[in-house]
Amino acid sequence: MYRKILAAVNEHINSEVAGRYALRLAKSCGASFLTCFIAEKGTPEESVVRAEEAMKRLITEAELLEVPAGSITKIGDTLGEIGAVVRHKGIDIVFAATRRSDIEKRFYSGTVTRRLSLQLPCSVALVRVVHMGKIHPHKILVPLKAGIDHIKERAYFTSKIAECCDAKVVVFHATKPITRFFHGEIHLTPYEWEKRLPEGISGFVEYLRKYDIAHEGRLLPGKAARSITIEAAAKRHDLIIMGASERSLLTSLIKGNPVEEVLRETPCDLIILKPRHED
Repeated sequence: MYRKILAAVNEHINSEVAGRYALRLAKSCGASFLTCFIAEKGTPEESVVRAEEAMKRLITEAELLEVPAGSITKIGDTLGEIGAVVRHKGIDIVFAATRRSDIEKRFYSGTVTRRLSLQLPCSVALVRVVHMGKIHPHKILVPLKAGIDHIKERAYFTSKIAECCDAKVVVFHATKPITRFFHGEIHLTPYEWEKRLPEGISGFVEYLRKYDIAHEGRLLPGKAARSITIEAAAKRHDLIIMGASERSLLTSLIKGNPVEEVLRETPCDLIILKPRHED
């Protein structure tokens, strides 16, 4: 599914960490790896040097992993130039690190990384880096809602990330409380858990089996974002992979936006995947 993977790099160290996630995925998929730095007009020379040094380190690491790799440096508008590279090179997925504005600004639709997610014609993985030196997760939390789309790509992406790190996947679904009168919350067996899953999530789990990925399931009642961050912290997960929010600005104002809440409060690294490949 992924044959060409692009990592958007800048002068900040978190973009290099995001690039390493992209590189590990390229290795797992047997894909080629490309780094790209777009220097907007007025970018200080020091920032350009830092970005180019980061790209060199990524290329060196790619050579050690025997992954075909290359780099591109351009001057211009970040979104426009990355879009041009994606179209010209036939990129399948772009990795980009979130910026401070993504975390601090509510409803981050106007930020650079969010615009990349919305406007690029390929899949996009936005990476929030919490632990700079930890890019080999052993436990991956995958929150899924009922009625998810692009199930095949979501499962493929998750499986390949898990495969390259030999990690276990925990499929997580926040639901309404499951109770019996006078008996409190029910603790479900794995079979009971799967019987209660929405159809889309069951399909995701089937793909994990197909890819032979170690996994387990968790149902936890409560508000989605809060439940996700509590689960990640309590169970000491190393990485969260979740889908980009499809909520409109109005819906976000009324009901809140779980992705933005997790983005601000995540206790571990977070990848927000915007899938584009059709099932």
